[in-house]
Amino acid sequence: MEESFPRGGTRKTHKSEKEKAFQQSFEQDNLFDISTEEESTKRKKIQKEPAKTKKLKVEKRESNKFVREKFEILSVESLCEGMRILGCVKEVNELELVISLPNGLQGCVQVTEICDAYTEKLNEQVAQEEPLQDLVSLPELFSPGMLVRCVVSSLDITKRGKKNVKLSLNPRNVNKVLSAEALKPGMLLTGTVSSLEDHGYLVDIGVSGARAFLPLQKAQEYIQQKNKGAKLKVGQYLNCLIEEVKGNGGVVSLSVGYSEVSAAIATEEQNWTLNSLLPGLVVKAQVQKVTPFGLTLKFLSFFTGLVDFMHLDPKKGRTYFSNQPVRACVLCVHPRTRAVRLSLRAAFLQPGRPLTRLSCQQLGAVLDDVPVQGFFGNAGATFRLTDGALAYARLSHLSNSKKVFKPETFKPGNTHKCRIIDYSQMDELALLSLRTSVIEAQFLSYRDIKPGALVKGKVMTIKPYGMLVKVGRQIRALVPPMHLADILMKNPEKKYHIGDEVKCRVLLCDPEARKLMMTLKKTLVESKLPAITCYADAKPGLQTHGFILRVKDYGCIVKFYNDVQGLVPRHELSAEYIPDPESVFYTGQVVKVAVLNCEPSKERMLLSFKLSGDPKEECAGHSQKKKKAINAGQLVDVKVLEKTKDGLQVAVLPHNIPGFLPTSHLSDHVTNGPLLHCWLQAGDTIHRVLCLSEGEGRVLLCRKPALVSAVEGGQDPKSFSEIHPGMLLIGFVKNIKDYGVFVQFPSGLSGLAPKAIMSDKFVTSTSDHFVEGQTVVAKVTNVDEEKQRMLLSLRLSDCSLGDLATTSRLLLSQCLEERQGVRSLMSNRDSVLIQTLAEMTPGMVLDLEVQEMLGDGSVLFSEGPVPGLVLRASKYHRAGQEVEPGQKKKVVVLNVDMLKLEVHVSLCHDLVNRKAKKLKKGSEHQAIVQYLEEPFALASLVETGQLAAFSLTSHLNDTFRFDSEKLQVGQGVSLTLQTTEPGVTGLLLAVEGPAAKRTMRQTRKDSETVDEDEEVDPALVLGTVRKHTLSTGDVVTGTVKSIKPTHVVVTLEDGIIGCIHASHILDDVPVGTSPTAKLKVGKKVTARVIGGRDMKTFKFLPISHPRFIRTIPELSVRPSELEKDGHTALNTHSVSPLEKIKQYQAGQTVTCFLKKYNVVKKWLEVDIAPDIRGRIPLLLTSLSFKVLKHPDKKFRIGQALKATVVGPDSSKAFLCLSLIGPHKLEKGEVAMGRVVKVLPKEGLTVSFPFGKIGRVSIFHVSDSYSETPLENFTPQKIVRCYVLSATGPVLTLSLRSSRTNPETKSKITDPEINSIQDIEEGQLLRGYVKSVQPSGVLLGLGPSVTGLARYPHVSQYSLSKDAPYDRYLPEGKLLTAKVLSLNRRENLVELSIPADDIGKPDVFSASLGLPLPKQEGRETEAEERDHKGEEEKEERKNQKQKEKRIGKGREGAQLPSKEKKEPRKPQAKKLGKRPCPESGSEQESGNKRQRRAAPSEEDDSGVEVYYREGEEEVEETGVRPQEKQTRPAEAPRLRLSSGFAWDVELDSLTPALPPREESSDSEEDEKPEQATKKKSRKERELEKQKAEKELSRIEEALMDPGRQPESADDFDRLVLSSPNSSILWLQYMAFHLQATEIEKARAVAERALKTISFREEQEKLNVWVALLNLENMYGSQGSLTKVFERAVQYNEPLKVFLHLADIYTKSEKFQEAGELYNRMLKRFRQEKAIWIKYGAFLLRRGQAGASHRVMQRALECLPRKEHVDVIAKFAQLEFQLGDAERAKAIFENTLSTYPKRTDVWSVYIDMIIKRGGQKEVRDIFERVIHLSLAPKQMKFFFKRYLDYEKQHGTEKDVQAVKAKALEYVEAKSSMWED
Repeated sequence: MEESFPRGGTRKTHKSEKEKAFQQSFEQDNLFDISTEEESTKRKKIQKEPAKTKKLKVEKRESNKFVREKFEILSVESLCEGMRILGCVKEVNELELVISLPNGLQGCVQVTEICDAYTEKLNEQVAQEEPLQDLVSLPELFSPGMLVRCVVSSLDITKRGKKNVKLSLNPRNVNKVLSAEALKPGMLLTGTVSSLEDHGYLVDIGVSGARAFLPLQKAQEYIQQKNKGAKLKVGQYLNCLIEEVKGNGGVVSLSVGYSEVSAAIATEEQNWTLNSLLPGLVVKAQVQKVTPFGLTLKFLSFFTGLVDFMHLDPKKGRTYFSNQPVRACVLCVHPRTRAVRLSLRAAFLQPGRPLTRLSCQQLGAVLDDVPVQGFFGNAGATFRLTDGALAYARLSHLSNSKKVFKPETFKPGNTHKCRIIDYSQMDELALLSLRTSVIEAQFLSYRDIKPGALVKGKVMTIKPYGMLVKVGRQIRALVPPMHLADILMKNPEKKYHIGDEVKCRVLLCDPEARKLMMTLKKTLVESKLPAITCYADAKPGLQTHGFILRVKDYGCIVKFYNDVQGLVPRHELSAEYIPDPESVFYTGQVVKVAVLNCEPSKERMLLSFKLSGDPKEECAGHSQKKKKAINAGQLVDVKVLEKTKDGLQVAVLPHNIPGFLPTSHLSDHVTNGPLLHCWLQAGDTIHRVLCLSEGEGRVLLCRKPALVSAVEGGQDPKSFSEIHPGMLLIGFVKNIKDYGVFVQFPSGLSGLAPKAIMSDKFVTSTSDHFVEGQTVVAKVTNVDEEKQRMLLSLRLSDCSLGDLATTSRLLLSQCLEERQGVRSLMSNRDSVLIQTLAEMTPGMVLDLEVQEMLGDGSVLFSEGPVPGLVLRASKYHRAGQEVEPGQKKKVVVLNVDMLKLEVHVSLCHDLVNRKAKKLKKGSEHQAIVQYLEEPFALASLVETGQLAAFSLTSHLNDTFRFDSEKLQVGQGVSLTLQTTEPGVTGLLLAVEGPAAKRTMRQTRKDSETVDEDEEVDPALVLGTVRKHTLSTGDVVTGTVKSIKPTHVVVTLEDGIIGCIHASHILDDVPVGTSPTAKLKVGKKVTARVIGGRDMKTFKFLPISHPRFIRTIPELSVRPSELEKDGHTALNTHSVSPLEKIKQYQAGQTVTCFLKKYNVVKKWLEVDIAPDIRGRIPLLLTSLSFKVLKHPDKKFRIGQALKATVVGPDSSKAFLCLSLIGPHKLEKGEVAMGRVVKVLPKEGLTVSFPFGKIGRVSIFHVSDSYSETPLENFTPQKIVRCYVLSATGPVLTLSLRSSRTNPETKSKITDPEINSIQDIEEGQLLRGYVKSVQPSGVLLGLGPSVTGLARYPHVSQYSLSKDAPYDRYLPEGKLLTAKVLSLNRRENLVELSIPADDIGKPDVFSASLGLPLPKQEGRETEAEERDHKGEEEKEERKNQKQKEKRIGKGREGAQLPSKEKKEPRKPQAKKLGKRPCPESGSEQESGNKRQRRAAPSEEDDSGVEVYYREGEEEVEETGVRPQEKQTRPAEAPRLRLSSGFAWDVELDSLTPALPPREESSDSEEDEKPEQATKKKSRKERELEKQKAEKELSRIEEALMDPGRQPESADDFDRLVLSSPNSSILWLQYMAFHLQATEIEKARAVAERALKTISFREEQEKLNVWVALLNLENMYGSQGSLTKVFERAVQYNEPLKVFLHLADIYTKSEKFQEAGELYNRMLKRFRQEKAIWIKYGAFLLRRGQAGASHRVMQRALECLPRKEHVDVIAKFAQLEFQLGDAERAKAIFENTLSTYPKRTDVWSVYIDMIIKRGGQKEVRDIFERVIHLSLAPKQMKFFFKRYLDYEKQHGTEKDVQAVKAKALEYVEAKSSMWED
């Protein structure tokens, strides 16, 4: 069906019957040819069935014809307007792009067809008549090789009948087939940037109704990788992936990430149709049919498409079969026929990736006998080139004209002569032409034409500006009017006619601009004299022809070819005097001149019209000279004659002129020079060597690639007049002086780089920074042309060569390339050793035999079959392995030292057994430095163990490192991979990340062996070890030489030194004593030899070992050892340390001797015997915290300890011991552990030695629960644990002291509840709120027991249904509950929490104003006035609580639970004092707070409003919990610090009784007693007097100005007297809030705002802030917004914004705070305070990355003068809240740019003093006092330095500072005297 009716139909062909018949017979593509066997079988079949033959033939021909037509390749005729097609940018010109299309076609895109936004910008530029800054040219937007989606906009026919294909890239045209509704996530579209916004880019995707946005963070990767860090420009062409579609396609979010785009595939879900299918989409397809001309594919379930033979994957050739799944790229879609063409070439299957192969090497070559591969009637023919590649010739190029075209000559196999004329990037095919005119053409492109050449051409047209001549295919030349003849012609058309052939000479050719100028002046065309095409050609005495360009009074300017011109001075115009040159000479006149003098570097030439002698002879003599002369700046080849100490004596080819090439000039890399010098030998030829100067009978040469490329690129000024300040030049260090460095440039000019601008770092000695001959980049800072001097800067900040990573990569690859060259020189040598070294590359794994262990801990391997081969592994690279001579080891090669002929290898397990893993280019990896060379380092990737090289320098000048900056072997670094496969060097190439990501080397691995830690007594090492004849078992006598805690050194007879270990002094050692103390220096001892220790390796050797006679004897003075045959020799034969410790079993008790306490690893190192060592982890030394805190106080070095063997250590070279018994961690055991992690509201994770981990539940932290149970626990804290359960990998632990210390019998407030069995009904328990559920509150009572309190049992107050219970009962809140019922079968516990049940205050405070269940219907007025029944009781209860509060002395506010974690005191301000946000330090306010703690009259009552320092926010204060119970944590709000008597009136006798502790019940009991008992007269009198006194006291109190208000009336009176005092108004608001009357508090705030005078801005602002606080706590978001908007209108907006941001932050509304800050940044972007506050906010939230971005944005928005302050502020914030290392880096960077900003220095010094070590502080002071600042500023810094040393240093340090100050003063004064 498909074959009969293909989708999209077939194309009609308009050919004659003859042509069709020919196609049937010849159009057979050789790509899928049928084998001969098949053909022979077909023939047999045909013979068998003669009847069917004819019918079959006809059918076969027809189907063949149909298939051929169907697979006909594209021609210009088959294109149509509106056709969507994929193209590749071939050329980029200023006003158009040339696009390569499939099947060898070509089109162009006008500059107005890029996109609408770009066209608008162009129109704007035209209107303005001056260039726009943000409009970039096409060459900046497009580069050759880019794949673009085009649409054919028109097909114009030229005058000669050729079709011109015009294309459009405008997304509006390309994507107009899509609608907004059709857009789906995952679609890959192309678009152009239309504008840059704050947060990203608007992208024009050409879909009407859709607005596409590319966020900045999504574009960042593309900008860094593909755009060299530059922002995207308007008109920039992007491949975009749709990430998100909103509003039915209205808003589209895009991504341009390289990895996402290249992996994008069009799928069925994206609903593509044949109408909307776009070129460039990658689809999954299935081969439907394989034909000799191509494939038919089925894709996206329903569609079929064609793949012609040009677009099959060349690697797969003819291996395709039906139903094979493939990936294909859509090439074009025909708008009418809907025919789809696809490509299977790999280059198209990764969208966004440019094509790499852009040209053909043989372009222009003429080829003979090229065979035809296949012929296509409508399009052309394919040919097979000699290298097997396919080439293609279009139909028009197969013959000189259509008339003579013979199709039959293009049968497959026929050969033709042709010429390669172009290259089709889309098909990766060379394009051929068989036209005779093309084959014979002299030139194919402008690049082939050289100035001065003779050229033939045809006249095309004559214009006023000159004559156009056609030189070749698409090459046009202009002959200016002046050059039409030797004289000026008035009517050139009379001499030249269109079509005439003319012979011209090329004046100028510029291939880039496609500009060619020629002359027809007969004298110039026919001249036999040499032509001058560059100044270097003009040698003195040379005679040539030129033409006069200008005639002046001072002479004539004569011009030659290629814009070379010279001056003929007046006196050289003629032998006779010419008074008026203008009357004798004219412009355009052809003249013969002689060269007098030429300076090519200055482009100056002096000429003469006075010719002397025969030019032929002169020319011959001159060419003889020319042959031998070598000019400075010339590139030559040289042959090495001999080596000298300083360089190479060479002969400059071809004339063998002697020259000298210094060692330092062999390479740009200082270390590579000696290498090349070493391996180059006499007879070697060195290419491309630069001539620096000529003199002293020899030429000075240079082979530095940087200098060679500078000269070639013309970046080498020849004179001082060409040099300007700011220029960057490449040169080399000529001379190094104390005051600076002299730098010479290739032209011979030189300049001075003074010490001050030699480096960004402080220069102590100039020779530390540079070496003679070193290549450097210099920036010209000053030029003195008269004195021929210039000053240079070598600072990295001035001489940047672009991106550091790129430069670093370039330097590394250049260095390794040179070393590879050295290897090839080595491989040419005859020596087996040198050839072996040349073949060894880093990463190679070898099997070697250990030769010996050296004294420094390194290992030497045997040379094997190569004599003289030295292979060594350093102590670090031994990786702690035990090695013995003769042992076989696998090693990996790290580096080959080509000078010392040594190979450095490593035994590291990770390197030897590296993993093969696919790595991504540009991916970041952690790595460990394994080897350091001067220019680069080798590191191994942590994940795989593969070796990567990275450059240690990022610039030619970057050679100096402070010790602190230097890398060390073993240090961790962050690397970004540049290559993913190790090349010939065996290494991956990488670039190091920021230094902040470096990690320090592990001080010592656990796996390191005894030798790593061995500290050898100097007494044993001093002097050479004498030979001895002792053997094990010999008894010797000697004298004690010295006593150490763990051993005694003894001098034996003959001066032999021996050693007695502490374990071999006594038989029974009392614990705690030091056995070595028993011996005294000088004492004679008799001892027995028990072994011998090797001096190099410190190992004990067996007596049979040849080196035993050179060992230090190990002795024993134990009585049991000295008895006859009672001794035991040391176990010296053991191969590995493991065998030595196998004799010890876990649980065994041993006596050991303390060697040292390792502070870093936190363990005690002990010796059990001289050759057996152990370790006791700190946690296994004691169960006492005191001991663990200061182990050095408890344990002495040399002390004997009784320890239990726990087992061998992981390193297997140590016994692991314990001082607290066997460490098995079984159930019931008490052990010490270390907190690893604190899990809020859950508990702790604790670690033990040997990697065991345990968990502590929140219920097992203490015997008494608290509101913040984990407050005192931090990671690394040591805790004492009881093992509850040891089943499973994680232990269950308890920290309860009743478990860990049962003997203390501490009180258990909260018993353990491990199951429901531990609970009884009616029991009162405490637990933590787990969650608030719809059914009630879940309360955790134990690790696995949870109870439920239903809502009626939660509180006596009733909350409305939608009330936020979880606001008042947050997770983790501690509550007391009563057990109501138990269901043990279903494990259900029901609880009750109200105050009545538990006898504690209610969970909801009375101050919340919640209704009691029975009072819901009552009005508030009735509540206030009624004093009966329950209300009276409530009143008394309240009164009692208030009295209790007063009695407690108002101990202060209960802080909100979140703030409790930081125990800080709220700052208070007293009544009557105005709140001033800045005034008052923390300390002062703290003192006020303490004073209030004591009950005093002043504090007796009143309202206190608390301010936090620096903010006007009013904070609530409350009551501290009484006894141990805690109040519910509430959101902070205004509250009063004391209670109030509500109904105090003057006539009441006892208005305010002294505070009493009795309950209300006892008061009621007393009343009837008083009533029954009759009072006596005296009592009544006393009572009356008492009442009068009380009344007068109340009157006095009311009149007292210091009296605290107690009612609303009191406050009204106060605010009337002081209406402008915000503090009073705030206290009034607080009074209402305490009674939870929020509306009244609001009303007070509104009154305050109306009442306070408009002049009192600060007072008003205080009230606004309080109102914002109130709305934030009690209002809704809407009410808060309204208040905020009003506040912004009435106050300074910035202040209001900042206050609200603070309010949000403190109430932990971080999202709202972040949004508000973003609003502020838009509105007040010029305010640096906001940027800094926002940065601090982000850092406090732990968002360091975001904070760094904010700083960058701040620098973009703020004026330059603010930058330094902002950077310094951000650095301070980093110090306080972020990464101190980054802060230092910011400060260092700033100070390198602004070294004289003393304010920044001062802040930096403060920060370092606060957080740095003494060395860091001294380093920075040393740098500051060496700055060149004003004396006053220097005095300030010296004084600070002195003060610091007085406080922290010694007297010596103080004197040193004084000496430096004196030195500075003397230096200054001597300078003034001079």
